[in-house]
Amino acid sequence: MRTLRDGSGEYQVSVVGREIKEGVALWSRTLALPSETEFAQRIKGQVITTLERRGKFLDFSLSKDHLLIHLRMSGDLRLETAVDENGQFREYRLHDRLALAFTDNTRLVFNDTRKFGRVWLTAVPEEVTGRLGPEPLDRSLDGEAFFQMLTARTRQLKPLLMDQSFLAGLGNIYTDEALHAAKLHPLMNSRDITPAQAEKLLKAIRGVLNEGILRNGASIDWVYRGGDFQNHFRVYGRKGELCPECGAKIERLVVGQRGTHICPGCQALK
Repeated sequence: MRTLRDGSGEYQVSVVGREIKEGVALWSRTLALPSETEFAQRIKGQVITTLERRGKFLDFSLSKDHLLIHLRMSGDLRLETAVDENGQFREYRLHDRLALAFTDNTRLVFNDTRKFGRVWLTAVPEEVTGRLGPEPLDRSLDGEAFFQMLTARTRQLKPLLMDQSFLAGLGNIYTDEALHAAKLHPLMNSRDITPAQAEKLLKAIRGVLNEGILRNGASIDWVYRGGDFQNHFRVYGRKGELCPECGAKIERLVVGQRGTHICPGCQALK
């Protein structure tokens, strides 16, 4: 999950405790629910009490509701400060989709170049996130439980791991990296996994997620340039390069309509 930064992009900031003076949908389709009119009316005067994550959703707990934001491929958040004592801000930037102005003369802006991101204001967040699977970083999920989850399905590993109803939060990059770290082929059938392999896979998933968080995610195109994880990929995007583990040439294949990178030496399909 990307770090929420101020306009300078230099350090992490918090919006917890700020009171919302105004909410504005700058592009109507960014707001999944409710209507623009109801959104503006309901969110005014609410205070952000906590900020958490559920899968790929940011969950802003408010005084009465929850504001859920899914950044999708190109969404980003920035916190701005008013340019004068009257609470005047700079003009919105290109691709700004939604904004929350706070009573302390700051403003949180959701920018989304590709328009895939969505925002929900709801009193019952489970209406949006209720179908998500368990969190991979939740310590109540152990190797035995993960083994039971995997072998209860009959699916190829990569599509299953990316199914948000199975496990919340894994995307294409992190799945490739985790499967390589666990030395498992993405086409392996989940029912064939052993308890030891399941334990190793869960550890690998947690490892790559924690490393990604530490490095502020990955910058793989021109949209988002805040992360460093791309400089530490083991296999993703490295077709033709040598595997850091065994020296074999990394290959690219398509699994579940997604570009997938593997090491044929480390991840042989048995």
